[in-house]
Amino acid sequence: MTVPYLPLNRITAMHADEIHQAVGHVVNSGWYLHGEATARFEQHYADYIGTKHCIGVANGLDALTLILRAYMERGLLHEGDEVMVPANTFIASVLAITDNRLVPVLVEPRLDTFQIDDSLLEQAITPKTRALMLVHLYGRCAYTEHIATLCQRHHLLLIEDNAQAHGCHFSPSKRTGALGNAAAHSFYPGKNLGALGDGGAVTTNDDELAAIIRSLANYGSRQKYVFDYCGRNSRLDELQAAVLDVKLCHLDTDNARRQKIATYYLDKVQHPEITLPTPSESVYHIFPILSTRRDELQQYLADNGVQTMIHYPIPPHQQRCYAAWNHLSLPVTELIHRQELSLPCHPAMTQDEANYVVTLLNRF
Repeated sequence: MTVPYLPLNRITAMHADEIHQAVGHVVNSGWYLHGEATARFEQHYADYIGTKHCIGVANGLDALTLILRAYMERGLLHEGDEVMVPANTFIASVLAITDNRLVPVLVEPRLDTFQIDDSLLEQAITPKTRALMLVHLYGRCAYTEHIATLCQRHHLLLIEDNAQAHGCHFSPSKRTGALGNAAAHSFYPGKNLGALGDGGAVTTNDDELAAIIRSLANYGSRQKYVFDYCGRNSRLDELQAAVLDVKLCHLDTDNARRQKIATYYLDKVQHPEITLPTPSESVYHIFPILSTRRDELQQYLADNGVQTMIHYPIPPHQQRCYAAWNHLSLPVTELIHRQELSLPCHPAMTQDEANYVVTLLNRF
C-alpha cells in the first residue's frame, strides 16, 4: 500500500463540485479583486472565528507582519521593542517580528505539548517587552488562562499565529483566532482551511486596528489615490476567497475526520521508541511523534510506502539567516527538531491507510 502524506488532489475532490461552481461564478463575473466573493468570505470567516473583523490578505506571513506594522503605526509598538515567541515555531512567526525591526525573544516549548511553556514567560519579560506572539503549533491550542493573566498584568499585546489551527477551540464557545488582540491566519493549500494558492487573513475585534491593516494591505490607502501609510499590496483574490468560502462550510467535518484518525493513532500505536503527543484540544493540522531513531523510522516508513514529513528539521535560531543566534542553546527546541516526525493525518485518509500506518509503526 502507498500512503501519501497530504494528497491535495484527493482533499480537493471531496468538495470538487462546489469548488468548480464557485470558481466558475467568479470567472464569469469579470471581477477578480476586492469583490463580492472576498467580502462574503471575510464576513463568514469572522462569524466562524467569533470576531468583528476579518481582513483578507495575500498570505499568512503578510498577516503577521501587517498586525505588527499596524501596532507600530498606532504607536503601541516601536523599533527595538521585544516580542516573545516560541523558539520551535515555523520561521514565518519570527520573520514577521524582525521584518518590523522588533526583537524576538525565543521561549522554549513544553516537550509534552510542543507549545510555548507558559511557566517560562514571566522570566523572559523585560522593560522592553511589549507583546507575546502565541503560535498554535501543529493545530493545538497554545492559549492558557495563565497567559491571559500574564498579558493583562504586564500590559502585553497578545497576537495569535493561527496559521495551523483553523477551527480549533479553547473552550466550547471560543476558538483560536479570537483569543488575543489580533490573529493571523494562513490559507496555504496544505492547511486545514486551504486555498488553491496563497492566501491569508487577520481577525480582530479592534475597529481601529482592522482599518489600519486594511489600508496597509492596500498600498497604505483608505481612499483611492490617497495614501495615509507607506503600505504594500497584499490581497486575497476573488478566486481564492470563493474556494475558501466553500471549504469553510466543511471545515468542522473535515477537522472531525482528522481528530478521528489522530485518536486512532493515540489508541493503537504502541512502541517503546515512539513518543506520541498528549491528547489535547487540537485540529491536528500535523500529527507529530518523537523518536530518537527518527531518520531510521522515516526511511523504514518510506520503504514501505508511507510518506512522512519533518516539522521542522532546523529551528529558527540555527538558521543561517539568523546567524547571530546560532550560539544559543535551546535544548527542548533542539530535541524536538531532532526527533519530530509527522504522520499522515488528513480528512481524505481512509481507515485502511490508518491501519497500515499503525501496523508499520508497531512493527518497527
